[in-house]
Amino acid sequence: MTKAELVSTISNKLGTEKNETQKVVEAFMQEIRTSMYNGDNVYLRGFGSFVIKTRAAKTGRNISKNTAIEIPAHNIPAFKPSKTFVEKVKTKVAVK
Repeated sequence: MTKAELVSTISNKLGTEKNETQKVVEAFMQEIRTSMYNGDNVYLRGFGSFVIKTRAAKTGRNISKNTAIEIPAHNIPAFKPSKTFVEKVKTKVAVK
């Protein structure tokens, strides 16, 4: 599902204008981004958590030049679904 499909579905379920729903979805995503840019995690009970994970420094390889490069420690955003969300997906979605 794309963001446009999500906006359309929510708009139809709530009976609101698509442009208003678009603004709400954009504001929601921006608030999550802003919180994570500030170093805060976002917890949505029953859905999951948007958390910041720290990757340790490591040595990588540039295979085209056959040289070692140092990759510094860095943070990445991650999503961790709630246990109830994971269980529903496991039971409702067929394996392809």
